[in-house]
Amino acid sequence: MLTRFAVAPSGFKESLSAQAAADAIAAGVRRVVPDAEVDLIPLVDGGEGTARALASATGGRLVALPATGPLGEPVGTHFALLGTGSGTGSGIGSGSADTAVVEMAAVAGLSLVPHGLRDPGATTTYGVGELIRAALDTGARRILVGCGDSGTSDGGAGALQALGARLLDEDGFELPQGGRELTRLHHIDPKGLDPRLAHTELLVACNPYNVLCGERGVARVFGPQKGATPAQVEELSAGLENWAYVLTRDLPVTCDLYGGPGTGASGGLGAGLAALGARLLPRFEVLLDHLDLDARLARADLVLTAEGALDHQTPRGKVPAEVARRAKLNGRPVLALAGTLGEGAHTVPGVDAFTGILPAPMALAEALVRASELLTDATERALRMILLGAGLPRGAGV
Repeated sequence: MLTRFAVAPSGFKESLSAQAAADAIAAGVRRVVPDAEVDLIPLVDGGEGTARALASATGGRLVALPATGPLGEPVGTHFALLGTGSGTGSGIGSGSADTAVVEMAAVAGLSLVPHGLRDPGATTTYGVGELIRAALDTGARRILVGCGDSGTSDGGAGALQALGARLLDEDGFELPQGGRELTRLHHIDPKGLDPRLAHTELLVACNPYNVLCGERGVARVFGPQKGATPAQVEELSAGLENWAYVLTRDLPVTCDLYGGPGTGASGGLGAGLAALGARLLPRFEVLLDHLDLDARLARADLVLTAEGALDHQTPRGKVPAEVARRAKLNGRPVLALAGTLGEGAHTVPGVDAFTGILPAPMALAEALVRASELLTDATERALRMILLGAGLPRGAGV
């Protein structure tokens, strides 16, 4: 009999936070097994909710402030100052009171860009640089930047401008903000960079599969999701190629900005920060260790995970794939739930069963509004089928 469940979902982009997804799945479990032991482990991947989750996990706090949003207008945002209760992750470590977490999605995320205004050639990471400066103002000497759910494709150019770098065209004029301007970049003047950066440890929690340039470059893979047309994808790709070239020439860069792991994170923000000396770290190594995740998965009879889409991209650094990988190290079965099922959904290593949450075709707008209800109902349906199968005698026909 299944009695112990580990619920470890990602958030559903523009719909449910990881915590809300976990709560919805737990409600479905308890409809079927009312006395179940349900361990809620909402997981963040550097995107939306990361700062809040790490502040909560370490006994830290959020700092609210205005900053420049992805469209160049002020938005209300935040960063986190961690407490001392963190674990031993490679980017956080114990005794982290001097550590700040800047969640790029909180100031430059896709959810901050209305559908009718989505143009990744125009959006900016300027606010990310403003949050880093604000974190420096608190005395933080270690800054962890969470990458994910971005609405930008400017290579982190806006962030560098906010931190004091001057990005100049061939005539010596400063470039406007936005990724489409990078094809005109001729020179970077770093003399105005905030001097505190030289004494600060910059860490970037990112998906190592995301690279800046080439056929699998970030503009080609994620540009269309952010509203880019095919012509804009090529324009952005050319701009990011030029960005990598000028960064490497004008700054003391010691890594491969073109195709190094994580350089394409958040529309290339990884490359921009790496050029300032940031270390690009696999996000799950940084973000999950403080949760004691492996031990909690090992205690469960069944592990449930979820994300907005389960497809061929899931094994490339998405939460369900990481949960399944870790669960399988302890021989735990894994059920994955998803808003949509795409090509390759059946190939995610470690996932024993999967299901979509939609009971019938419906408009995306309706599905987003009803996501919590749909996820609860889908969990109930899937779990009833699992328990029915577990109860059938061996060899019984169905």
